[in-house]
Amino acid sequence: MDVLSVKLAKRKQGNSGRISLYLVYYKGTVPGPDGKVKALRDYEYLNLYLDDKPRTSAEKEHNKKILELARSIKAKRELEIKNGQFGFDAGVKGKSLFLEYFKAEAEKKAKPDDTGNWASTLKHLTGFVEKRYSSRITFREIDKVFCEGFKDYLRDEAATKTGKSLSTSSQAAYYGKFKACLNKAIKDGILSVDPAKGVARPKIECRNPALKRMFLFSCLTGLRFSDCHKLTWGEVQQYGDGWRIVFHQQKTKGLQYHDISQQARELLGEQGGPDERVFFAISKYSAYLSIVLREWALKAGIAKHLTFHSGRHTFAVLQLENGTDIYTLSRLLGHREIEVTAIYADILDKTRREAMTTRIPELSGLNI
Repeated sequence: MDVLSVKLAKRKQGNSGRISLYLVYYKGTVPGPDGKVKALRDYEYLNLYLDDKPRTSAEKEHNKKILELARSIKAKRELEIKNGQFGFDAGVKGKSLFLEYFKAEAEKKAKPDDTGNWASTLKHLTGFVEKRYSSRITFREIDKVFCEGFKDYLRDEAATKTGKSLSTSSQAAYYGKFKACLNKAIKDGILSVDPAKGVARPKIECRNPALKRMFLFSCLTGLRFSDCHKLTWGEVQQYGDGWRIVFHQQKTKGLQYHDISQQARELLGEQGGPDERVFFAISKYSAYLSIVLREWALKAGIAKHLTFHSGRHTFAVLQLENGTDIYTLSRLLGHREIEVTAIYADILDKTRREAMTTRIPELSGLNI
């Protein structure tokens, strides 16, 4: 029977001083055995609780946030019902316990040089879940509201062993582990979509802002450090409604015409004189800059050995993933030989092979 309406309801929890929040799904009425009309209802307990008699500002703020969360869940359920997506008989995989899955992943992935990130993430994730939901939360309950809530919890409530608030880098590292677990669940077929899509990660600052801008510019354009370093404002030109950089490559001396996105233009900063270097704050590449990049990556929970050239690799792989052909990419990177560009295609082919050989489920009932 179809759900006709959804109502957010409250129920006092005895003398505990708490009020439980739950959803009531109204499905219409049927005549009872005594001839009286009987309402058909289903219930979903949210494992969210209000303070019965809030006195302090903190208790009142807690009630406000919990009510907002409950209303968000109600609105999500109403949208799912409207789109025919919501049902109480979810698939077996969707009923898998999330914390148990995360714990298993943490045990598999924790390494001696992990500095406790997986274990610490599990600790804070458990604290968040037990405070807002239930330790037996399933994957079908992990949605955008949950992801936003965990990110806010890391920022506002989670603490270190000494009782201090988490640093921004710790917040980003722990949220990164949580996101990695969601990606693994998608790969394992437990989740069909990413519930954290659209949720901004905690922002991590680099202690050298000019290097940060230059590196991100490389990710968006594929320029080498040498070409970013010598880029002048005279080589940055307005072209129609957009922007273009016209420059000679330091390595090959070839002339390049590079149309760039608006985001890439914004990374360049305020326009200077024609002969002024765009990234004038960076004198030359050094071991210090490598350390700063590596430090920035580690703060964000990225264990990969990051160098400035990683920006060029990022640009190449993103272009191929989004359909750019190998010849065009070769021109964009300024390669003289297409065989050099083919290395990136090989990297992508490995990912495609994995997708075709390990991510496609076996079909049952085939007589082969």
